Amino acid sequence: MANADQAELDKFSQLAHRWWDPESEFKSLHDINPLRLEWISAQAVLPGRRVLDVGCGGGILAESMAAIGAQVTGIDLSEKALKVARLHQLESGVRLDYRLIAAEELACEQPEAFDVVTCMEMLEHVPDPASIVAACATMVKPGGWVFFSTLNRNAKSYLFAILGAEYVLSLLPRGTHEWARFLHPHELAGYARRANLEPVQIMGMTYNPFTKVYRLEQDTDVNYLMACRKA
Repeated sequence: MANADQAELDKFSQLAHRWWDPESEFKSLHDINPLRLEWISAQAVLPGRRVLDVGCGGGILAESMAAIGAQVTGIDLSEKALKVARLHQLESGVRLDYRLIAAEELACEQPEAFDVVTCMEMLEHVPDPASIVAACATMVKPGGWVFFSTLNRNAKSYLFAILGAEYVLSLLPRGTHEWARFLHPHELAGYARRANLEPVQIMGMTYNPFTKVYRLEQDTDVNYLMACRKA
């Protein structure tokens, strides 16, 4: 059995047709994508490099990395999301490859095959996040980069990411996240180190409900990104 929660896959599959609508339930992903791409690009060279996007969904980040010259493979276990990703690829003309495969399976097939691996907004949706981290570490080359983003687990994240984002501001559909699955940064860093990845930088991402603007800041209380490098 793949390291996946069928209920989570079904939830996102039902919304897959809206993935590329910037005003849909995926608006927040469209809004933060330039920030994610800028931060990743500041750490690692993307043009000309082999890049893997784990849990690519409809391809928002994967396409943006391919558009600046990366050789991108996007993987996901939602067949509907991948169909949407491929359809959008036809419209955009951006060249990249999508595969319906689990990270752990691809890790057995292609160890140390990628210069950069990204896994964004996914770890909080799987039963065993440590297994995903280990798979990402297996697939990246020595000296390569692995980038994660997820949510911190504390009272503030429950207030902002669950009550605020899902129930008050309706930034996300209700039930998008399960607070108990959020990860403390030290937990994610521990998974990374056990997989032979060294955390290099951690960056927070905040949202201002008045200006409706996302920013990268040092505040990691709710959303955060972690850059790791393989020894």
